[in-house]
Amino acid sequence: MSTAGPPQGAQHRSAQRGGLAGRRIDCDLLVVGSGASGLSAAVTAAWHGLKVVVVEKAPVFGGATAWSGGWMWAPGNPLAKRAGIHEDPQQPRTYLRNELGPHYDAARVDAFLDNAPAMVAFFEQHTALQFVDGNGIPDIHGQVPGAATGGHQLIAAPCDARTLGALNKQLRPTMRETSFLGMPIMAGADLAAFLSMTRSAKSFLHVTGRFLRHLRDLALHGRAMHLVNGVALVGRLAKSAQDLQVQLIASAPARRLLLEQGRVCGAVVAMDGGETEIRASRGVVLAAGGFPHDTARRQALFPRTPTGHEHLALPPESCSGDGIRLGEAAGGVLATGLASPVAWAPVSRVPHADGTVGHFPHIIDRGKPGVIGVLSTGRRFVNEADGYHDYTAAMVAQAPAGEEVCSWLVCDHRFQRLYGLGHARPFPLPVGPAVRSGYLQRGATIEALARACGIAPAALAATVQEFNDHARRGEDPAFGRGSTPYNRKMGDALHRGPNPCVAPIEQGPFYAVKVLPGSFGTFAGLRTDASARVLGADGAAIAGLYAVGTDMASVLGGCYPSGGINLGPAMTFGYIAGRHAAGV
Repeated sequence: MSTAGPPQGAQHRSAQRGGLAGRRIDCDLLVVGSGASGLSAAVTAAWHGLKVVVVEKAPVFGGATAWSGGWMWAPGNPLAKRAGIHEDPQQPRTYLRNELGPHYDAARVDAFLDNAPAMVAFFEQHTALQFVDGNGIPDIHGQVPGAATGGHQLIAAPCDARTLGALNKQLRPTMRETSFLGMPIMAGADLAAFLSMTRSAKSFLHVTGRFLRHLRDLALHGRAMHLVNGVALVGRLAKSAQDLQVQLIASAPARRLLLEQGRVCGAVVAMDGGETEIRASRGVVLAAGGFPHDTARRQALFPRTPTGHEHLALPPESCSGDGIRLGEAAGGVLATGLASPVAWAPVSRVPHADGTVGHFPHIIDRGKPGVIGVLSTGRRFVNEADGYHDYTAAMVAQAPAGEEVCSWLVCDHRFQRLYGLGHARPFPLPVGPAVRSGYLQRGATIEALARACGIAPAALAATVQEFNDHARRGEDPAFGRGSTPYNRKMGDALHRGPNPCVAPIEQGPFYAVKVLPGSFGTFAGLRTDASARVLGADGAAIAGLYAVGTDMASVLGGCYPSGGINLGPAMTFGYIAGRHAAGV
């Protein structure tokens, strides 16, 4: 890794936090939001010589990124090429043309695909952000022309929090529901080891070592020090920003943009009990995390969300539409004609012992052999091993009219002890607490389980019997589960049957968890051009105003062709905006 400084002649000055309320700060670029897209823009611009200020509404940095899996979709990235994967640049374009159809925006797609490899190379060579490849992860829809079987994914390398100094305590910690006793588990090989620890001595030793080191960190530091996934991405980006003297200011929501002669030249920010005017000669980057917690906009845009509250958003509550409202006030336009306004995720409510309720995203369990998803009718409705967006979109579309939109993941005792079910962990952790809290329903028979869940008993029994008849042969004629490389990746490579995604459900007692529509974030956002500039109603760019991440309308038109399609474009368009603001 090279940590060479910015180009010769760049000057960076850092204002201290104290006593800024009611005063003016001058900078070149102001970034509103501290997730991946905002920090990408800030680091890129600062390395190219700009004085940058980042303001964050929440008291901690990281936004929705810190609670994410951290995967980025970046076709043609240097890690894939170093591994010998040399893909025709037209292949991902072919895939996206077929996936996006009428939502394919050639200019912005080209900007993304052309700049994603350069973005990765820039951060690798010049910053503290380093990556681990996900070359074995296929695109979701393997039957679509252009879909790749690997080489498109990467994730931030684990980060030792000790290298961050005081900055570590300013980062949003890993989501409670996706960690174990505060220990984050890295997506990929680390997670696979946890899921196979009872069947592999190598995995058992890995898990034991990880847990013992975590206990040591808790004793010495009171928190996890081995950062992975989204927190590692944020930590490495924030460290890079700090190294470049970017001023990071938390608990500082932007109230309104400053406009002069049609150009955005800064913002008024609430901080330290007053308001501070931040003047930004090169403009403002909106990166505030979209509107997953704006209930009024959810009510207006999300299907089957009549009050705006029928939705379990996974991002922090601070992601409530501030950036989009700022952009609209400056003349920006919200793009709503997308395939979907939201990046769907199947989510269950987790009742904690302290009386709080958390949200758990069902990303891994649905593809494992021996579980099915059913509606209240007792019938399956989707290939459970397909993408999380696909599962939830099908649930929203097919749940009986007039009923709550929900589904149930149903499995047997063998499955729950082997893989876990949602937040109910596998052996050796007990399943009883999840049953007693009401998180899981349990029944001695399939019919008893159905009655406990409010599912049609006879229909569920018939569904399970039909599924089992085919599953014993490793088949799923109803939905083709296990038919794509992505399906098989989501299954269990150690499963002894012919299909890593299919096994019968037959060893009682039986379990079910209720799954509701949730999201990783929003796709509807401000219209932008290929340089991430916000567009007005006349289609012209608003001078000095950029939008990135989920404040910009999805570059993929509200479609979900692969894992990492939120953070890949977020990092890339942050990089594009930072370079454009710097005049590069």
